[in-house]
Amino acid sequence: MHIPVTTPMPAAMAMTITTTDTGLLRLLQLSSAALPVGGYAFSQGLEQAVERGWVDSAGSAREWLSVQLAESLARVDLPLLLRQWHAVTTGDLQAQQHWNAYALACRETAELRLTDTAMGEALRKLLRQLEALNPEPAVETISFVTAFALAAGYWDLERRACCCGFAWSWLENQVAAATKLVPLGQTSAQRILGALIAEVPQAIDLALSIEDGEIGASLPGVAMASAGHEVQYSRLFRS
Repeated sequence: MHIPVTTPMPAAMAMTITTTDTGLLRLLQLSSAALPVGGYAFSQGLEQAVERGWVDSAGSAREWLSVQLAESLARVDLPLLLRQWHAVTTGDLQAQQHWNAYALACRETAELRLTDTAMGEALRKLLRQLEALNPEPAVETISFVTAFALAAGYWDLERRACCCGFAWSWLENQVAAATKLVPLGQTSAQRILGALIAEVPQAIDLALSIEDGEIGASLPGVAMASAGHEVQYSRLFRS
């Protein structure tokens, strides 16, 4: 399924999003580090990458995250989020089940799957408590991508705004982890955020262009770091 950009725009205008004040505030709520889904507890292999010396500076931290943004989020999470957003907004529960299973199958290690499902279940629980759920898919194990789309659909968030929020949530958590682990100063962390924010529009454009059969990616370094983290002697993060 090809999901085209509604109106072609120059690169400089690619992130122009029209939304209501309430929609913007809901997006900020959903993508905030204060959202109690436990994203701060997961480094997604970064802790092991630092342990191995693969990431040891602001420059290498930026490169580590930039590659994941372009080759993982843009090719897996964001395309799946777009499909789940469409499924939620059209009430297609069968499609939600399908893409939820697809998302879980894309996780290359037990810890990466744990990251996805722990955050997904935490968000589903929160949405139930807030009574902020559309009819949800009958899935025992829920991906964070699916739960995020459920919230976005309930609060009527525009699909590109939804992608921005998801990308920001991931990026903020990862830079926070790098700040503790490398370690980085606060100014260096903000420089990394600024540099990678500039790469998000291109990642979303790529996600919008990907067909169903093209969804998927493999980052062997991230997978090896994630697997190695399972047996790391001393660690701060769950993954």
